[in-house]
Amino acid sequence: MGKLTVRALRVVLAVVLTGTVFVQAMMLWALVGGNDPEDGTLPLTALRLVTVLGVGAAQVALVCVWRLVAMVRRGTVFSHAAFRYVDGIIGAIVAAALVWFSVTALNAPGQRDDPGVTLIMGGIGVAILGVALIVLVLRMLLAQAVARDVEANRMQAELNEVI
Repeated sequence: MGKLTVRALRVVLAVVLTGTVFVQAMMLWALVGGNDPEDGTLPLTALRLVTVLGVGAAQVALVCVWRLVAMVRRGTVFSHAAFRYVDGIIGAIVAAALVWFSVTALNAPGQRDDPGVTLIMGGIGVAILGVALIVLVLRMLLAQAVARDVEANRMQAELNEVI
C-alpha cells in the first residue's frame, strides 16, 4: 500500500471519526436537554441512545481499520496481532446489526398500517449481519496467509541451515 493511499485513508478515517464524535456529542446533549415531545408519539430518547451506541460501534470499526492500515504500512499485517483488530471489526458490525434491529423494533409500532417498512428494515439488519460474515471469511483468509507465512519462514530457516 503506497504512502499516498495510506495518507488518504487516514484522512478519511480521521474525518469520519471526528464526525461521529460530533454526532455522539449532539445526541448526548439532546438527551440532557430533554427535547422529547410530551405526548410520547416519538421514542426520541430511545432512538438517541441507540444512535449513540450505533455510532460507538462505527467508531470501534474505524479505530480497528486505522490499526490495520498501520500494520499494512509496516508490513506486519500477516501476523497473529492482526486478528484482534479483525475480530474488533466483526464485533462492531454485529453490534451495529443489533442496534439496527433495535431501531427496527422501536419503529415497528408506528408502522402497523404499512408493515412492509418493518420487513425492509429487518432485511437491512440481515444484510448488515451478512457483511459481518464476509469479514469473517476474510479473517479466515488472513489466518491461511499467516499460516503460510509461518511455514515459509520455517522452510527458509531450514534451507539456510542446509546452505
